[in-house]
Amino acid sequence: MILNNLNKIKKLDKGNAMGSINLLPSQIKQVVGEMNLIKIPKNYSKINQVVVHGMGGSNIGARIIKSVFSDKIKAPINITSGYEIPAYVNKNTLYVLSSYSGTTEEVLNVYEKIKKRGAKIIAITSRGKGGLEKLMIKDNIPGYIFKPKFNPADQPRLGLGYSIFGMAVMFDKAGLFKINKDEIKNIIRSLENFNKKLIPEINSKNNLAKQIAIKLYNKQIILVGAEFLEGNIKTLRNQICETSKNFTSYLTLPDLNHFAMESLSNPRSNKNNLVFFFIDSDLYHPRIKKRSILTKEVIKKNKIKIVDHELSEKTKLSQAFELLQLGTWISYYLGILNKVDPVSIPWVDWFKKELK
Repeated sequence: MILNNLNKIKKLDKGNAMGSINLLPSQIKQVVGEMNLIKIPKNYSKINQVVVHGMGGSNIGARIIKSVFSDKIKAPINITSGYEIPAYVNKNTLYVLSSYSGTTEEVLNVYEKIKKRGAKIIAITSRGKGGLEKLMIKDNIPGYIFKPKFNPADQPRLGLGYSIFGMAVMFDKAGLFKINKDEIKNIIRSLENFNKKLIPEINSKNNLAKQIAIKLYNKQIILVGAEFLEGNIKTLRNQICETSKNFTSYLTLPDLNHFAMESLSNPRSNKNNLVFFFIDSDLYHPRIKKRSILTKEVIKKNKIKIVDHELSEKTKLSQAFELLQLGTWISYYLGILNKVDPVSIPWVDWFKKELK
């Protein structure tokens, strides 16, 4: 079993994804330790909407925050991408430019357009030589410039402690909601303890992430989640696609009950090719929990494989990070089973080169 062979794992993991996944708690600790360095002007709280502009791994933080804090955020958060900005952007908009590398062309392209609308601009990026960092320094744009010292793989999808908590701190200081510091400390402790059970040194017999990866292997994966975990589900989709090099999509409850179930019978290869991975939570609405049970019955009646897992932490935010850590390890082990380098993104690199 390759997942229990450390030498084979390290040989495939040329970019040290393992190191970054191990350091998720340290990434969060770094952001918490640098909270006082993040300065947002007081008048930035006088807004009625938020727009986050980021691509791929750079909008994951906003998606998780939007889902987890949906019942606390004081203004709607819209996430956008591409080369244009929404027509509704105005002086009452808090506009967030998010680029882990600082070089994302779509994000840099919209800067002047946002300025003309008079929006209140903040930004988040890593320290280096990226264009976004230079803009922040030149035009005195408030936000967070972090040194990703706990992400040796240097991939945005493996530096989510920075992007999620960095974004959360900026929103806290803009008056959108309040971060519970005691809860953050508990999350860090829980992640450190949980991580000890998921690392490659732990045999697959006792390693939940390895066990789930084995069940998902060699299948087209459909992730299913709901409510406060919708941001996590999209995050896990991105991670499995990039880290595992395994085509994956996602559906959400209750929406999928209104269209997707009728598609299960065709093509007939579905029963051989698909696997549904349900993320369950006792914190879901009671009707969502019942829908999950019934949806699984429909899938089973169509003879399609199901894998499910119920999260165990006690709060929405802690469950979001429980799933983030578990899911990141699952995507890593699935990449090892697929015998690929979890860090490399050859098609993305090729595409960017050809796009120039």
